[in-house]
Amino acid sequence: MIEYISGGVCAPKGFKAAGVHCGVRKNKTKRDLALIYSEKPASAAAVYTQNLVKGAPLTVTKRHLADGRAQAIICNSGNANTCNANGEYIAESTSALLAAGLGIKPEDVIVASTGVIGQAMTMEPFERGIPELVKALGDASAPAAEAIMTTDTHAKELAVEFVSGGVKCRMGGMAKGSGMIHPNMATMLGFITTDCAISPEMLAKALSEDIPGSFNMVTVDGDTSTNDMVAVMANGMAGNAEISSCGEGYAAFCEALHAVTVYLSRQIAGDGEGATKLLDCVVTGAKSLADARAVARGVAGSTLLKAAMFGADANWGRVLCAVGYSGADVDVSKVAVSFKSAAGEVEVCKNGAGVEFSEELAAKVLAEKEIYILVSLGDGDAASEAWGCDLTYDYVKINGDYRT
Repeated sequence: MIEYISGGVCAPKGFKAAGVHCGVRKNKTKRDLALIYSEKPASAAAVYTQNLVKGAPLTVTKRHLADGRAQAIICNSGNANTCNANGEYIAESTSALLAAGLGIKPEDVIVASTGVIGQAMTMEPFERGIPELVKALGDASAPAAEAIMTTDTHAKELAVEFVSGGVKCRMGGMAKGSGMIHPNMATMLGFITTDCAISPEMLAKALSEDIPGSFNMVTVDGDTSTNDMVAVMANGMAGNAEISSCGEGYAAFCEALHAVTVYLSRQIAGDGEGATKLLDCVVTGAKSLADARAVARGVAGSTLLKAAMFGADANWGRVLCAVGYSGADVDVSKVAVSFKSAAGEVEVCKNGAGVEFSEELAAKVLAEKEIYILVSLGDGDAASEAWGCDLTYDYVKINGDYRT
């Protein structure tokens, strides 16, 4: 059983966090450097963007995590440290500087960056900010969650409590992501901590198996970023017997992990650049999980449907259109579609064709801040869910002058 608690990444035993302004961003009121620290070395794992162009921090972090261990995560916002000649030097030097301040090994540092691609970067902000960052370490997670934000309108964090091997454990997470987001890890960063004891191998297995049904089901604008990363540290300080194989303890861990990643995924989708609505596409009755996921991603990512949702227009034909080009094996004559929200539910399509419905009710349903797009394929038992947002005028405004 999972219980939702406060504390974010600092909720698990032995974790502290901090967030400061170091000067990567010109705005001195905006924190731009975050730190998460474990009092003990931890099992660690990460997943990365599938974009062939990758930020230097990802390359460095992959090297550092080769042994499946880490003790700290440092992340800056405002500059992606991508496509820079000195990128790896910056990432490695940042790790070394932080390690010296914490008294740990540089290779036990996970390093991440988010922001503008191809912008010159120096060590000066880190040399100035890291001592202050280390000094600011404490039990509050909010400063760190705020420091990783770019165009996000609010911080995204969560913590849960669960039982593994008869021992109460905790898990916390924080994430950022608002634009340049598309399935297969988008411009999102997710950092998860837990005091549950789990081997590096099983931690990597749990994370890699979770991502396809959580973060990879988020789509905002069809662009897959260069710096996406989700990293997990598990320091074992809860005192449970280490999870080293599949079983009840591992299942409980995976359930908690999924609760955290899905919550953060929904938060990211709902806070898409310029967004006013969270779109939750639930697909049932698919022949296979792959088909269900393809349809869910296709519908949630449809530019035309996203625009219709912004205008509260029950243009269900755009749902069918997205189903048709999703690549899934679908019998269109069996498809049914409904729109649902706090204002009610309206069926708009059955057996692949339109049905009579109240436009007035549909408009009320689609005027809510959270909208479910329910798609029944009527051809199997597989199901999936994807999260997106509406497409508004403000998306263009934000991205028209993002760099300048």
